[in-house]
Amino acid sequence: MRNKKRAVLFDLDGTLADTAPDLALSLNRVLKEESRPEMSFDSIRPVVSHGGMALIKLGFKIPAEHPEFERLRQRLLTIYRDNICNKTTLFPGMDELLEALEKQHILWGVVTNKPAWLTTPLMEQLQLEQRAGSIVSGDTLKERKPHPAPLFHACQEMQVNSTECIYIGDAARDIEAGQRAGMKTVAALYGYIEEDDPPQQWNADIMITHPLEVLDHL
Repeated sequence: MRNKKRAVLFDLDGTLADTAPDLALSLNRVLKEESRPEMSFDSIRPVVSHGGMALIKLGFKIPAEHPEFERLRQRLLTIYRDNICNKTTLFPGMDELLEALEKQHILWGVVTNKPAWLTTPLMEQLQLEQRAGSIVSGDTLKERKPHPAPLFHACQEMQVNSTECIYIGDAARDIEAGQRAGMKTVAALYGYIEEDDPPQQWNADIMITHPLEVLDHL
């Protein structure tokens, strides 16, 4: 990269933090309450980045228009809120990456589609809220990824230009949002990626298998 990057922005679920264990627990608890068979962690993990709606569709095999859908989704999110950081951790190497960025005076932040009432307590329990230069949740603005507005908002809060940023995510919408914002984009191959959504088709600038690889591209 020709120009030195001043900021790194992360998607949250599947990129910064490994939230799948707590979300899988939440889905399985809802399934159990509804007398449905629980699902394996391996079958739930790839869907986690797509949020509560995708998890309910996966577990109950019903569309969003189903009369019970919203009740089940709200129940899932309530259970998740109450168990938001039981088993969630940063991905291996992520803490070292954040420390390295801070030592180099490179700002970092989070842009997620997760609503603030879940994002804020999770970032607090991970002890990252005060360290992040910006935290943009799915309801911070009226637009959500893949719209670039949340990324522009994060840049504004950190007082950097979007062309000075890298955006890292584990879903096609992350890469699209970063591209539309004029950022260098990084596909996190260690994240939650479904088999029928190959990241090679996202056209990210870079693909990484470990967080510390980001340091090679600053």
